[in-house]
Amino acid sequence: MSDANGPDAGIRLTVTGATAEVVLDRPARLNTLDESALRALLAAFEDLAGRTDVRAVLLRGEGRAFCAGRDISAVDARTDDAEAFLSDLVHPVLDAIRAVPVPVVAAVQGAALGIGLGLLAAADVVYAGRSARLGSPFNRIGAVLDSGGHALLVDRLGPHRTMDLILTGELLDGEEAARVGLVSRVHDDDALLDHARTLVAAAADGPTAAFVQSKRIVAGLAAQRGASSSSLAAEARAQGVASRTADYVEGFTAFQQKRPPTFTGR
Repeated sequence: MSDANGPDAGIRLTVTGATAEVVLDRPARLNTLDESALRALLAAFEDLAGRTDVRAVLLRGEGRAFCAGRDISAVDARTDDAEAFLSDLVHPVLDAIRAVPVPVVAAVQGAALGIGLGLLAAADVVYAGRSARLGSPFNRIGAVLDSGGHALLVDRLGPHRTMDLILTGELLDGEEAARVGLVSRVHDDDALLDHARTLVAAAADGPTAAFVQSKRIVAGLAAQRGASSSSLAAEARAQGVASRTADYVEGFTAFQQKRPPTFTGR
């Protein structure tokens, strides 16, 4: 067993035999991700992409959330370069997950928002707990859905339901997420990790070469349906535009001050 840990970043990579686990380990912050965490996450998946001993990967989060998105607790919205944050830090992580040739399984409990939604979209299989909460809460901070969220939601829900979720900020629970195809299966929270680990172990014992070929085909088909680098770039540009508005500054400031925002549409 090998264990590579970024204790300050809150990312753990553990390899046991033919399986690996990448763990988001910032439970007190709902596994939100800042620059150091994203760089550690990128390093973990780049390491896995180059290994020949790993035949299946589990991506999970510690605590009551999978990943509640970007850690904006210390972000100065007046100077934030949101487009660069996505393009330079988030998108390489999503690309690195997809570049791992073997199956990547995500186990999702609680919030999977923003970057968290992007992480599960980059995985090959997603098992969700009944507590899972997926959607676009960006209406509360004056920002734009990012990390591939538009392509994922439009593909699975259609444009009308997607815009409804964006406007209302409604979150889907694990049951509905499974019903509409945002996740593969739903499980009781206390059994989620066991089910995910069982699948990873089975995949590691299976015909790896065949799984790798199927993963390539599925990725190609997904790109044809809109889940592509161009949609990520469009989101980053849109987030850059949003970050230069007064509403973005107000939304971030209100979140940090734990008060309701007052938006003006500017």
